[in-house]
Amino acid sequence: MRTFPPPTQCPACGGHLQITGLKCPGCHTEVKGAFQPNEFALLTPEHLEFLRLYLKVRGNLKEVERILGLSYPTVRARLEGLLRALGYEEEPQVEEKEEILSALEKGQISAAEAAERLRVLRKR
Repeated sequence: MRTFPPPTQCPACGGHLQITGLKCPGCHTEVKGAFQPNEFALLTPEHLEFLRLYLKVRGNLKEVERILGLSYPTVRARLEGLLRALGYEEEPQVEEKEEILSALEKGQISAAEAAERLRVLRKR
């Protein structure tokens, strides 16, 4: 029987899908429940492909650049996108984000100002 990678999003609404069953192909035992996939299971095929290449070349971005035929800034942007998809943000951005949200909560800045600062922060 041919197998396929599991979809990561609901085809109807785009939400996350929940794993509710597993089956042993050898003995046909089935396990039902609500299972949480690891962060890598939720990556898009493009992010997984980039991650595999990145690991294969042991994190050498110049080698990734050469293999993909892309510029260094493009490769770096793809790495940053992968890190964001995994929920890994650079520490300074996390701290700055918390400061912005704290200032908003205390009424020191408006919601519009907070949104603008967060937008600028994301572009860095």
